[in-house]
Amino acid sequence: MNKVTTAEIRNQFMRAITMQDQQLGQLIEKLAPDCLISDMFFPWTNEIAAKFGIPRLVFHGTSAFSIAGTECVRLYKPHKKVSCDSEPFVIPNFPGEITMSRMQLPDIFKEETEFTKFYNEVKESEKKSFGVVMNSVYELEPAYADHYRTFLGRRSWFVGPLSLCNKETEDKAHRGNQASIDQHECLKWLDSKQPNSVVYICFGSMANFNAAQLHEIAVGLEASGQQFIWAVKKDPNVEEGKEEWLPEGYESRIRNKGLIIRGWAPQVLILDHEAIGGFVTHCGWNSTLEAITAGVPLVTWPVAAEQFFNEKLVTEVLKIGVSIGVKQWVRLFGDSVKSERVEEAVKRVLVGEEAEELRRRAKALAEMARGAVEEGGSSWSELEDLLQELGQQKLAHNKKI
Repeated sequence: MNKVTTAEIRNQFMRAITMQDQQLGQLIEKLAPDCLISDMFFPWTNEIAAKFGIPRLVFHGTSAFSIAGTECVRLYKPHKKVSCDSEPFVIPNFPGEITMSRMQLPDIFKEETEFTKFYNEVKESEKKSFGVVMNSVYELEPAYADHYRTFLGRRSWFVGPLSLCNKETEDKAHRGNQASIDQHECLKWLDSKQPNSVVYICFGSMANFNAAQLHEIAVGLEASGQQFIWAVKKDPNVEEGKEEWLPEGYESRIRNKGLIIRGWAPQVLILDHEAIGGFVTHCGWNSTLEAITAGVPLVTWPVAAEQFFNEKLVTEVLKIGVSIGVKQWVRLFGDSVKSERVEEAVKRVLVGEEAEELRRRAKALAEMARGAVEEGGSSWSELEDLLQELGQQKLAHNKKI
């Protein structure tokens, strides 16, 4: 039996999605919406929206920094002018003299594939759309928001952080999925800790680490002497407490210092708790923005997608995080990191003058981000502007009919 590759599955999935055009058309005809907002990877929705005379908006669930940064790499191809994968290059025509290496780029830039062609179609479709809605805050990355709008010529509205629409404890606990730990048990554990004394570790729903890497993380956390909450993907084939990555007697030794969550964690609820002083993250934008909104400094451990760009924003522009030091884009399986680096990074983000400075800047950004979605804030105002423009677009369309 031939083994199907991840790339083949991805391409088949993308092709399958395009087959929904007829059903989407029927839905638009039935509901008669004023606009269509679709993911960037649905470029064919431009034609559907045009057919029914409504604007199509692209939704980007990441930062202007990463979207504009990857676009500058795609357009100017600086990675093709270096002599090896590890040689740094400056992203051309991009604010801040930001350097990357070929190792840190998504694989679509490293070789021409079917998905590379599709990605180019996606970007061309974006230019032809009515505009872009972005889950970010203008004041968080003004130079990159302006660059995206002016230099790259994309009309855009920054309406985030969207996670702040969850205001009740129950909503926060269930953001994304059903938590695998009782939220009250989790909060009770956190309530017993001092402010800014606990580090939270979670790598999102996509990234995977093998047993050897999980073992290194476990050893590093214990060696740091710091308190922690660690969300680990539950392996349904392994009995709880029998995982081979756990050092012998580990959970009994860390009982008062650590809490291991096997499965989905109530992340927003955890990050919002005053006991959390740091967050070890894969730099997915949802997680990054949730940490910023909570005023929590980051230990950055990017794995794939646009995460190395988000790391640059966090560590070099916003200066609210420290890098664990990974250098290799590896899609789903994290680059190898030894326990000593885990120990060092956790201490840096929780203890000492550097940690205090990171926390001070993170708290200031949190206040700004929360103010953006309040009445009169930038995200509130940009959403109002978008709705007003869509209303004018509808009037103009109706006059033509």
